[in-house]
Amino acid sequence: MQKILLMKEVPKGHLAILGVNLIFGLNTPITKSILSLHHIEPLALTFFRFVGAAVAFWIASFFVSSKHKATKKDILLFFVASLLGIVLNQMFFVVGLSSTSPVDASIIVTIVPILTMIIAAFYLKEPITTKKVAGVAIGCAGAVLLILTGIRANDQSSSLHGNLMCVISCLAYATYLTVFRDLIKRNHPVVLMKWLMLFAVVVTSPVCYKSVIAIDYAALQMSEIVRVLYVVLMATFVAYLLIAIGQARLRPTTLSMYNYFQPIVTTAISIAIGLDIFGWHKALAAALVFLGVYIVTQSKSKAQMDAEKDTSHK
Repeated sequence: MQKILLMKEVPKGHLAILGVNLIFGLNTPITKSILSLHHIEPLALTFFRFVGAAVAFWIASFFVSSKHKATKKDILLFFVASLLGIVLNQMFFVVGLSSTSPVDASIIVTIVPILTMIIAAFYLKEPITTKKVAGVAIGCAGAVLLILTGIRANDQSSSLHGNLMCVISCLAYATYLTVFRDLIKRNHPVVLMKWLMLFAVVVTSPVCYKSVIAIDYAALQMSEIVRVLYVVLMATFVAYLLIAIGQARLRPTTLSMYNYFQPIVTTAISIAIGLDIFGWHKALAAALVFLGVYIVTQSKSKAQMDAEKDTSHK
């Protein structure tokens, strides 16, 4: 009976993660369109995202119950996790996106599983298999191709600087997922995110306040305000809640495979609204990254290899 109930929950997980990637895929061109108007600077938009999400998660925390109560040690870890998983991740991404194309940014984001695998090999002592090495090499080749083609003279939408900023953003997030894996598992998602977003607001306030007060709020159009609300509420608050639903119902490999959906959404929307074009070099880079991530995610984890050894000894 319990197995049947769990099987019924799986479709909910798929719908949740599909929703997350639709939201994130749409978020990239929306953010790019906001920054292209030059009414709101990247740091100001990022700060709005932190503040809005922090308020939403703290309100939500009053309506959830958690078996695990955050300890003083957890609070300290929340601070460091916020620096990597929220502050550096989001700030480098939005600054990079302001000087590169939304398609390039969305393709670069797909290297997160590869980076996570590499960091896990060193930090968590996950085995480095032939599949992992091959996947990492192919995925990195795609990322390098994308970065180098960003400096072409005839491609004004991309830049080496912007693409590198997006890569650093991915590296920070991959480090957060690996180093703080236990912290993420033992805390309720809403509790975790309310602290991470709060610390993000505190840390970035001295850096972002000039950009926030420099905005000519009277000049903002309603369409801009609606897009900012989407970035704050949908791409941050709702997306992270859906991620929690998916994590409880799907295997990590399945979760990471949905990451491929983001560039498809971003590319379709960006081309439709005239923000970008999708040339052969981007198609090749995307294919290499997707193939690399697929190969890496198909390799066996340390837990799987240990389980196979135990079974063979019985």
